[in-house]
Amino acid sequence: MHDDPNNNDEQNVAPSKTQRKQQMHALQDMGEQLVTFDLQQLNELELPEILLNAVLEAKQIQKHGAKRRQMQYIGKLMRKVDITPFQEKLTNWHKVSQHHTAWLHQLEHWRNRLLNDEQAFTEFAQKFPDSDIQHLRLLVRNAHKEKLANKPPKNFRLIFHQLKTAIPEASIDQKD
Repeated sequence: MHDDPNNNDEQNVAPSKTQRKQQMHALQDMGEQLVTFDLQQLNELELPEILLNAVLEAKQIQKHGAKRRQMQYIGKLMRKVDITPFQEKLTNWHKVSQHHTAWLHQLEHWRNRLLNDEQAFTEFAQKFPDSDIQHLRLLVRNAHKEKLANKPPKNFRLIFHQLKTAIPEASIDQKD
């Protein structure tokens, strides 16, 4: 190779073989992610028909070698499609999933606090005034009794369900 000082335009340089392989593997990984989605999610993505059919067929394949070949085929089809809209939807779904997970963690945090700290009821009542504190106290008391009697954690689970109705999912933006 000779260096031409007048040809510094990096846009004209073709991607290396390694970069192309990385891009192909990324597309194949995205294809594998598509195979995990249900039919409703796939329809929301508005995939081209040939790609949708390939994904649906991959869902049916059980044999490892055949599935691997089908995933490679999906990766190949994805190279011909503009994947930007798919990536945006997947990113949005991921954000929603993270938001929901954070809410569930907040519910678990409150359940643990209510079970282990009597003062937590006061703080909980201040943060969520519409909640039924008496019922929560009863569930916590029953959960402690169940634990001492080595019974199944029915009330432990009921506390979680009660918290789901008391704490709106939108409240996770607030620190507790």
